[in-house]
Amino acid sequence: MSRSFTAYIVDDESLARKGLAIRLESFDEITLVGHQGNSREAVAEISALKPDIVFLDIQMPGLNGFDVLKSLQQCMPTLPAIVFVTAFDQYAIRAFEVRALDYLLKPVDEERLVETIERVKQELEPNEFDATQQKLVNLVAEVTGEDCDVILERLASGDDVPMSRYPEHIAIKDSGEITRVPVNAIEWVDAAGDYMCIHASGETFILRRTMKELEKELNPHLFQRIHRSAIVNVNQVEKLCTRQNGEYHISLKNGQKLKVSRSYKDRIKQLILN
Repeated sequence: MSRSFTAYIVDDESLARKGLAIRLESFDEITLVGHQGNSREAVAEISALKPDIVFLDIQMPGLNGFDVLKSLQQCMPTLPAIVFVTAFDQYAIRAFEVRALDYLLKPVDEERLVETIERVKQELEPNEFDATQQKLVNLVAEVTGEDCDVILERLASGDDVPMSRYPEHIAIKDSGEITRVPVNAIEWVDAAGDYMCIHASGETFILRRTMKELEKELNPHLFQRIHRSAIVNVNQVEKLCTRQNGEYHISLKNGQKLKVSRSYKDRIKQLILN
C-alpha cells in the first residue's frame, strides 16, 4: 500500500485555493488538511499541522511566498516539501535558490500537477538533492527557454540567469514621449482599428502594433484572449457571468465587464477554476 501525504494550500485568492483543492481531490494519496488566504496565519497553521506538502503562492499581501518560507524555516526543524504556485515565471530562479521542490505556473495544468505529485512522493522517500536540483534546473529551462547546462554554469559562476523569455515592460511611443508600461500592470488589451488600447493601472495607452505581434510578447500563462480583438490579464479576472441569452462576460477586479466569445468560454472557465 502506497504512503499517504498531507497537503496545505496558501493563496490569497479564494478561487485559486478552491480550484487547486478540487484538483487535489483526484489524488487518493493526498489529504488536504487546511488552506489559508492570510499568509501570516498560514505560518502558524502550517507549524501546528506539519503537512508533508505546502502549495504556496508567491505574490500575496503582507508576507509573500518567500517570506512565508523564511518564517517556516525559523519555527520548524523540518520543512514540508514546498511547491510554489504562481502566475509569474520570473520567480523561477529564486524558487530554485531556496530549494523549492517544484514550481507550478497558473493556470495549473493537470499533467504538470500529476508530475508534481510524483516528484513529491519520490522526494519524501527521500531522494538525493542532486536529483531534485536537476529537476528544478529543467523547470527553470522550461519557463525561461534557456539551456539546462547554461543555467547550471551561470548559477555556479554567480552570473545572472534570464528569468523570463517575455519582457517585463512594454515601451509605448506617443507625442514624442516613450512610456514604459509594466506588463504585470496590464488589465486588458483591446483592438481599435490598426491600434491596440492597453489598459493598465487605470490608464489607457495607445500602441501602434497588431494583436498578433503584441500577443507574442505576452506570457500565455498570464494573458489569454477572450475574443478576436481582446486579451485579458487572467490575474485581473474576478468572475465569469452567463447571461440569459447564452452570452458570457467576465468581471475584472476594477469593475470592468468584458464580453467573452463562445470559442474562448471553455478556456476562461478553466482559468477561473484554477
